[in-house]
Amino acid sequence: MKLLVINGPNLNLLGIREPHIYGKGTYKDLKKYIRGYCSKNNIRVSIYQSNHEGCIVDMIQRAMGRFDGIVINPAAYTHTSVAIPDALKAVGIPTVEVHITDVMTREEFRRISYVSSACEKTISGKGFEGYIEAILYLKGRLNKQNP
Repeated sequence: MKLLVINGPNLNLLGIREPHIYGKGTYKDLKKYIRGYCSKNNIRVSIYQSNHEGCIVDMIQRAMGRFDGIVINPAAYTHTSVAIPDALKAVGIPTVEVHITDVMTREEFRRISYVSSACEKTISGKGFEGYIEAILYLKGRLNKQNP
């Protein structure tokens, strides 16, 4: 199984950006955590981060035929982008949306996710562990699809 993990704007500043909200773990820590889990479970993973919506769309499009599943934390683009869910729908790759914080308990505007319409599941408020939950979900789903 080959997964693509996409992280949106400002996630490269984890550990610096509002640590009282996002925690003290850095983006480097997050990548190490995901890679370590995937390595132990024979999952090939590529991790990508961009602060630019078009670059995220380009990466989603390039994933077609190369990846079995996508885990995406679109960050602020969750609430503003129509292009990202359109790209996810176009490529048809099973996708799980992840948020480190519980967006439903934060500002009103964060409670709207355009991206969720293109995802099979949304995991919110579980910190870095939410990424592992998303990977486990995709692994189970893909194993059922291809026994």
